[in-house]
Amino acid sequence: MGARELLQLNGKTAFVTGASGGLGAHFAETLAEAGAKVIVGARREAALADVAARIRDAGGSCDTVALDVADAASIASIDPLLAEVDIFVNNAGIAIDKPFLDQSEEDWDRTLDTNSKGMFLLTQAAARAMRARGSGGSIINIASILGLRQGMHLSAYAASKAAVVQMTKSAALELARFGIRVNCICPGYIETDINRGLWSTEAGQAMLRRVPQRRLGLASDLDGPLLLLASDASSYMTGSVIVADGGHTVSGL
Repeated sequence: MGARELLQLNGKTAFVTGASGGLGAHFAETLAEAGAKVIVGARREAALADVAARIRDAGGSCDTVALDVADAASIASIDPLLAEVDIFVNNAGIAIDKPFLDQSEEDWDRTLDTNSKGMFLLTQAAARAMRARGSGGSIINIASILGLRQGMHLSAYAASKAAVVQMTKSAALELARFGIRVNCICPGYIETDINRGLWSTEAGQAMLRRVPQRRLGLASDLDGPLLLLASDASSYMTGSVIVADGGHTVSGL
């Protein structure tokens, strides 16, 4: 099989969380373009419907489901859908930007419940379904370079993403025997609708000067890592952490 064929996802079903916009919506569209049937989940159902419409208009297949990753009952409700899922992308997450001394217990709990606990429960649910089906699968957890480094005013977020990295490796160790691969992508600064206005400011430009490639990442810069981990091209990879950050984590002091 050639390299191009290895990256195809025809006949596969993928589930993407946090898919109502931003990177989640982009991931869903990328997987659908590669041939996967896609299920998208998020809290904003109207925005999910827009994502699904774009995928269908492009010739893909997409279903939607309401999902709050910080709510265990909401996570449990998607169990019937997981029986057919080959690829599970844990993308949903939040960040609360506050100085360390101003972060409240509520801020900490909300961030960890969404980014770490929710991702743990979803990884567990997807893995149980994959084990029951007996054909393995690929779980892709979206972390951040802040799970490997530090940044100002994002202590809870950094802690939550570091937990994602370690959970990914631990789950990979235990699930490999079932043919289930668990890997992680750590993006650097990626332009999305939420942060687009920041990068033209003086503070945003200063942040970009610390990136060795001297540029902002685009959502499309994550397509390669995503398709690699979703497809059979990464059949011998599990517990891997792929950093896509323009060299930010290896920048000099």
